[in-house]
Amino acid sequence: MALTWLPPADTGAVVKDLTRGFFVDFGHIPDGVWAAPGRVNLIGEHTDYNQGYCLPFALPHRTYAAAATRDDGILRIASVQKSSGWEGKVTDVRPGRPDGWTAYVAGVVGVLAEHAGAGAMGVDLLVDGHVPLGAGLSSSAALSCSVAVALRDLVPALADLTDEELASACIRAENEFAGAATGGMDQTVSLRAVDEHLTLLDCHDFSVTPVAWTLPEHEVLVIDTRVHHSLADGQYAARRQTCELASSALRLASLRELDPARLDDEDVRTALAGITDGLPRVRHVVSENQRVLDLVAALSEQDARRVGSLMTASHRSLRDDYEVSCHELDVAVEAALEAGAPGARMTGGGFGGSAVALVRRDAVERVAAEIARAFDQERLQAPAFLAAVPSGPAGRLR
Repeated sequence: MALTWLPPADTGAVVKDLTRGFFVDFGHIPDGVWAAPGRVNLIGEHTDYNQGYCLPFALPHRTYAAAATRDDGILRIASVQKSSGWEGKVTDVRPGRPDGWTAYVAGVVGVLAEHAGAGAMGVDLLVDGHVPLGAGLSSSAALSCSVAVALRDLVPALADLTDEELASACIRAENEFAGAATGGMDQTVSLRAVDEHLTLLDCHDFSVTPVAWTLPEHEVLVIDTRVHHSLADGQYAARRQTCELASSALRLASLRELDPARLDDEDVRTALAGITDGLPRVRHVVSENQRVLDLVAALSEQDARRVGSLMTASHRSLRDDYEVSCHELDVAVEAALEAGAPGARMTGGGFGGSAVALVRRDAVERVAAEIARAFDQERLQAPAFLAAVPSGPAGRLR
């Protein structure tokens, strides 16, 4: 059975082609080319909006942006992948204008114009995305962050912005201009990742701690199920609201403050009794926070078995308590485990997207083949695979 692999792009070739395409689209060469990575989350799901912990890392798969400043306050946006773009004044950018994919780009320009002034933000932008779309690997954050680092380098008034401030600008761009719900994990890791490290992110204050990958005989296999069940029916919002109601009922600022040992206390159960699905949702968030910290400790001890068992426990909690898995994700996880992976779990918001498995390097092809076979037996669309190597942050290429 032939497997579909999604390797990262050849950076040199992309830069060359993007520079040529920029000249074709805009009639001049760019001032430079920048790139920002997508991300995968090893553990810590639906904890970000509960001020908890997560453990993502940047992928070698990136979105590229060629850019050149203008002195007339005009913004022109184009894409290698899309036939449509946008052109208008920076002062015309506002929530909902433009819409579609260009809102992620224009939104960054609009937010940063608050720092630099609209007159200083005229720019031509050509983007080229190589983060798989619809796989839950944060292609949208890679897009917005690639534009943000370009503008910081090109516009003198933005030069002093920190990576943290730039991440905040990208979060606002997605929330306010593109209308996309984001908790901030994606933009933070895209801009603040450390090569060959995972990023322990504390979503209470968005502080980051690099965590070395200490399992050289293992790698993270990403399984893109190639399905996405829409969250438009309010499933994401419902879970977030449940967590907010639970925090209020427990008189806590966030579920981050609840000790896992208190989950069986009578006062906690009584407080949550009137909230539909309150106890299982809270149980997931609180136990997931602890699993993140336990997994970091297991990495420091180079304990692959423990890392794997925590990943699998995370998936079961997401499936049973938070109820955000789906058949395709469950098939991917169970097939990986049956093929000998020490651990596997869904990653991302759920209801589709990708799963991740901890796999010995010498077994990656075999485990991927077993997963593909399981999908075929279930008459599901064939999955795609990529090797997730902890990579560096966004930055300039030329």
